[in-house]
Amino acid sequence: MTFTQTLWQKNLELYEKIQNHPFNREMALGTLKPEVFQHYIIQDSHYLVAYGRALAVAAAKAFEADDIIQFSEGAKVAIIVERSLHSEFMQQFGITKQQFEQTPLTLACHHYTSFLTATAWSESYPIVLAALLPCFWIYAEIGKDIVQHSQKNNPYQAWIDTYSGEEFNTAVNNIIATVDQVASQADAHTLEKMHNAYRRGAELEWLFWDSAYHQRQWLGLD
Repeated sequence: MTFTQTLWQKNLELYEKIQNHPFNREMALGTLKPEVFQHYIIQDSHYLVAYGRALAVAAAKAFEADDIIQFSEGAKVAIIVERSLHSEFMQQFGITKQQFEQTPLTLACHHYTSFLTATAWSESYPIVLAALLPCFWIYAEIGKDIVQHSQKNNPYQAWIDTYSGEEFNTAVNNIIATVDQVASQADAHTLEKMHNAYRRGAELEWLFWDSAYHQRQWLGLD
């Protein structure tokens, strides 16, 4: 198996936990409560800005010129998605600019963005890639799973189409290939740290969705 295939298999149970989370099951059915999605979109918009910054740092640390382009474009796309897709959703679900700007990061979002930022600045390029990979890969797999079960006139269809679409999945496959290439040149210590970084990123993916579903705030207060 490739390095990324091993990553996926070692963390398959965690992915299935995300796949079967009520947030994603209800999104597929179109029954997810609007207020839950509102909470999610606000936090995801905050998250994507931090994710874009981490991608930009990955680009600066990249080994190859093509990878500099790949992750620079990824950073750009993260910001474009934040501005366009989320803007549409905020309008659709009645989220005002003031409401967005006055809503702080939740504990889950703060934890996840802090992990990505700290890893991007303090770790080597291979480990940064492993930390960034779960967001790309898990979203793509969740998108493909949900689109198979999505109901007609689903209010969340734009989100589903974005992450199940060919363009996003092509980008994810390219990043997987880059991670495998980088991992093939890494020593045992680096590979272990890559495994740990991927695992923590995947855990935080689950935490992010779970926090949104329960609309959790700091100290667990609703």
